[in-house]
Amino acid sequence: MGKKNKSSVRPMMKALLSNLFRKPATCQYPIVKAEVPEGFRGKQVYDINLCISCGLCSRDCPAKAIEMVEVDGKRRPLFHLDQCIFCYQCAESCPRNAIMSSRIFELATTDKSALVVRPEEKVQKGNGEQQ
Repeated sequence: MGKKNKSSVRPMMKALLSNLFRKPATCQYPIVKAEVPEGFRGKQVYDINLCISCGLCSRDCPAKAIEMVEVDGKRRPLFHLDQCIFCYQCAESCPRNAIMSSRIFELATTDKSALVVRPEEKVQKGNGEQQ
């Protein structure tokens, strides 16, 4: 080993030894759940009791991820989370605050129909619990 090789190995060994006993920056997900920060924009939760069927959420959605469907004689929003960009323009546009943000971020699925939030589904609280 030449003098040049020894000098290039020293910084690497120094970095290796300094990081060897340091706590990792990652967590053991999914065993240890990540802490969701305040203001996180997760899955939309929708309260059918507050909705007045105005359609502003569908009209204002830049991703066209909301379609209005007929439920019990009223037009209600159907959310396509696979198209949603989570900008929450729908929540801003809703005059009755029927659409709210949540801390639900685990949306990975192999079934595309699981990414559709239907208006007749149970209302969820912002933390992901069902009422």
